[in-house]
Amino acid sequence: MPAAPFRFAFIKANWHASIVDRALDGFHERLAQTSQEATVEVFDVPGAFELPLRAQGLAQAGGFDAIVAAALVVDGGIYRHDFVAAAVISGLMEVQLKTGTPVLSVSLTPHHFQPTPDHIGFFENHFRIKGMEAAEAALSVARAAMPIRAMGLVRS
Repeated sequence: MPAAPFRFAFIKANWHASIVDRALDGFHERLAQTSQEATVEVFDVPGAFELPLRAQGLAQAGGFDAIVAAALVVDGGIYRHDFVAAAVISGLMEVQLKTGTPVLSVSLTPHHFQPTPDHIGFFENHFRIKGMEAAEAALSVARAAMPIRAMGLVRS
């Protein structure tokens, strides 16, 4: 008997979209390689800082087996990018702990990033790979919750 279809939310920040969007490509690519039926609803936010709020709204609405949040937080020379990255990850963790909906992060903070063709190409590929890994993680947490959901102990 095939597993029931899964429903995933994928939130992506629009800053550095040419790079961040590759995570969504990798997510879809990996899902297509599996026999698991799944739908992916995509949501855009302006930047990384908005990811936790959108994840919280989606988790509270219910119906998602997992939520993925993707962003590239770089040192722009104006603010401490490590502060922003820590706030985002902390916010995403808080959402999953409060709602019980798994929230996976493809929110990355490189030590060094310059908008050169070499760096852009490297991070585009890196985000595609991380998107594939996020799909594996999303499938894993969704499958692990199936017996619990079948017992009626988790809201869908």
